[in-house]
Amino acid sequence: MAQLPTSLVAAGGLVGGYAAARWTGNRPLGGVVLAAAGTVAARAWHRRTSPTTTALLGAAYVAAFAGSHPLAKKIGAWPAVFTAAAAVAATTYAAADR
Repeated sequence: MAQLPTSLVAAGGLVGGYAAARWTGNRPLGGVVLAAAGTVAARAWHRRTSPTTTALLGAAYVAAFAGSHPLAKKIGAWPAVFTAAAAVAATTYAAADR
């Protein structure tokens, strides 16, 4: 069975969480999507990497979410979300998916 590409799961969680919150007007729903994707990715990271790498990737995921907010004030909401998603996808790919 092929391994789940956690870089796509993490990036999808950021984009999907924002999309769910934006289109439904329900911010907690966006948080559920974000948390669900983060949990799926973290479980895979735990199986594939060390506890330290798992913790660092989890921190990167949360930092990408948090960092997208001030970035949105400078470049707009969707560009900020896509930038954060790309950054977390690249980091995750390098650390856990290769």
